[in-house]
Amino acid sequence: MKKYSFPPISNPNATVLILGTMPGVQSLALGPYYGNPRNAFWKLLFSIFDSPFSTDYEIRKSILLQNQIALWDVLEACVREGSLDSDIEQEIPNDFNSFLSEHPHIRQIYFNGQKAAAYFKHYVKSDKDYLLVTLPSTSPAHAGKSFEMKLQEWSVIGQK
Repeated sequence: MKKYSFPPISNPNATVLILGTMPGVQSLALGPYYGNPRNAFWKLLFSIFDSPFSTDYEIRKSILLQNQIALWDVLEACVREGSLDSDIEQEIPNDFNSFLSEHPHIRQIYFNGQKAAAYFKHYVKSDKDYLLVTLPSTSPAHAGKSFEMKLQEWSVIGQK
């Protein structure tokens, strides 16, 4: 069964783009990006920007927009059983040519995990010179690094 990603969270002033691969089952069922409460994404961002943690999705989106960060996924759609990126088949990439032309201030693209980076580099060709950085996955399935270790690496986003 084909699954579809969410629209981006962005505004035209974004200077940073964070890309995941594709929302997991729990996020797709609940509706928001990184909806699985065990996923560290939102906790990392609130920590990076020294803001009180919130589960309110509007506050979560505002922390991105206030810091000129856009959030999207590399894939628009795919076939996948479960939530593991390794199970993705029949992937269709999002339209990055249009997105990046509509967001001309983006200079840094951060990938939430290796698979997001690999799909982006496979499908997206650009004449612009972006800073591309692969960060450790925030997924609970990526338990090889502690929250503190991930925070140390993800903190580069706050240093833009």
